[in-house]
Amino acid sequence: MLRIIHTADVHLGARHDDLGEQAAAQRERQFAAFKAAVDLAVAEKVDLFLVAGDLFDSNVQPRRSVERVAAELKRLAEARIRSVIIPGTHDVYDRASIYRAYDLPAMSGSAPGDDMVTVLDPDHPSIHLGALQTVVHGRVFATKRAPHSPLQGLPVDDAPDAPPVTWRIGMVHGSIAIPGRTEHDEVVITPEEIAASGLDYLALGHWHSAQTGKSGAVTYAYPGAPEAVALDQDRAGKVLLVELEEEAGGRGVRIAERQVGRTRFEKSEIDAATVADQPRLIELLGARADPDLVLDVRLVGVRRDDLDLDLAEIETALAPSFLKVRVRDGSMPALTEGPLPSEDTIAGAFIRDLEARIAQLEAAGSDGEATEARDALRLGRLLLAGHEVSL
Repeated sequence: MLRIIHTADVHLGARHDDLGEQAAAQRERQFAAFKAAVDLAVAEKVDLFLVAGDLFDSNVQPRRSVERVAAELKRLAEARIRSVIIPGTHDVYDRASIYRAYDLPAMSGSAPGDDMVTVLDPDHPSIHLGALQTVVHGRVFATKRAPHSPLQGLPVDDAPDAPPVTWRIGMVHGSIAIPGRTEHDEVVITPEEIAASGLDYLALGHWHSAQTGKSGAVTYAYPGAPEAVALDQDRAGKVLLVELEEEAGGRGVRIAERQVGRTRFEKSEIDAATVADQPRLIELLGARADPDLVLDVRLVGVRRDDLDLDLAEIETALAPSFLKVRVRDGSMPALTEGPLPSEDTIAGAFIRDLEARIAQLEAAGSDGEATEARDALRLGRLLLAGHEVSL
């Protein structure tokens, strides 16, 4: 059996300009997630640790950041866990590459030829790990845009005198072709190329949400970012524990997602009719304070005429209590004064049902239908109030 921790898109050193004072804290969360992935690899006693591109957010990083990464890779080497890294599209292997500026394997304590820490580059597109009877293919290029598919040339026939190989692993930082969506991506591979590659497992990077698939006999997976890089990535925060095992009649690949990131995401709807005033709303939301929480709040329903809310003020007041907070007002003003008809009446039930339908349409992003429903509700409320309506 071959056991692997597969990660990618760590994006260490990301600027996070949209987070203001929280940017430094999020950079630390990203490093903590990388460290947690190393902790998991050591605890699980895996054989191999893969980083499928964009370990760094850019090629311009302080030496201290590279030293922190090297210290984690050294922990893996000391546990006899081999690491293989490929550059991505952010830390591309161009003339300014961080992997040219720093000898990451040497900084990690890896001696030449010991294969404990390997960074694949255009001149070294694969590594044979004899102790694991495994070869890792990871073709990368000296330009951000690939001149051809990194899977070109696979499968590779073993030379007659080659050492034994049990497992063939591929690494690509790029997109799987999706018509109409990936034509402008820098690195693109096709399902047909994956199926024809002869690999046992393809470790992918570039997409920040975890997902797994199969093309032909080849299992592939994106682990997603181990910690959110953008604060709308609610499928980030994971690495993959991959187990490859020879079984009767074939080979099996098992993949399990493991949580390493701390950032949490929560969406919440609040009935505007229950909001007394702005200070009470701030107090209500502040009770859910969590520095690791991205909170997205939407006010819905019908609000009172005297409810006066300044969303920018609310977000500013709550900002110190959350990683990020967003408050949106999807409610609508009361269309007439006075209470609604009883819900036991046809009119009362109709209005309430229509308000609920409007909320569903807004949540689904069907703004046009929601507008039509609001117009119908306004007309109904005016008729119930005894107003003349011009048609």
